[in-house]
Amino acid sequence: MQVGVFAKTFPGSEPAGVLGAVRDAGFAVTQFNLACAGLPSMPDAVSDAAIDAIDAAAKATGIGLVALSGTYNLAHPDSRVRDDGLRRLAAVIETAARLSVPLVTLCTGTRNTQDQWAHHPDNADPSAWTDMAREMAKALQLAERYGVDLGIEPEQANIVTSADDAVRLIAEMGSKRLRIVLDPANLFEQANTEEARTIVAAAVERTAGHVSLAHAKDRFADGRFAAAGQGVVDFAGFIARLKATGFDGPLVTHGLSAEEAPGVARFLEDLV
Repeated sequence: MQVGVFAKTFPGSEPAGVLGAVRDAGFAVTQFNLACAGLPSMPDAVSDAAIDAIDAAAKATGIGLVALSGTYNLAHPDSRVRDDGLRRLAAVIETAARLSVPLVTLCTGTRNTQDQWAHHPDNADPSAWTDMAREMAKALQLAERYGVDLGIEPEQANIVTSADDAVRLIAEMGSKRLRIVLDPANLFEQANTEEARTIVAAAVERTAGHVSLAHAKDRFADGRFAAAGQGVVDFAGFIARLKATGFDGPLVTHGLSAEEAPGVARFLEDLV
């Protein structure tokens, strides 16, 4: 299990500088974001020069690119917004293929038109799931074409909120290209240590065999997010349970500052 970090944890828009900071903080791999190459996270296109710069920086620093962020609102109520997001996702997926990045991470979306990570009461309406699933099917066609996997993450504010939802969507799509990104801190809103341990253990068991990437973000008992090791998530138990299912993929931390990163790297390395 390799320990990594979101590249956007570190400031900068030059891949060499950002990936150098990832390495210097003690990480082996990263989930990359095209903003770290001076582009929008979801660009219209990615130039050959940008791809070459990212590739050269990864090789020079020895940092593995294990995922590329491709998030847009798959459940936005305006189909024109979804269509634009899909068009941009195509550029991200093609970029991932050219860089040999195996996974593009998605957001299953929300009916909230202002923030794709914010809850909306209409998320529970069956039409929201229908729109998201229709969009996912289109995204998977792109993934199949380029030989890249897509990762969905259960998020309390999104359409896919739980391990059960994620497994349901995989079954509905019928594609081996659809995988799960599992972040223990996104499986609950508020919980004490024991409650969190129970929720996370059940999710690991439910998603066994479907997880390609694990995230390491923490949460305080009152619901505020925290750097890994500071909140109620039992990371030793989370990692042990993942290993017991046969998972040996990357563990990527986020939700922390650049200053906190070296300490979190050491914390997670000790556990894996």
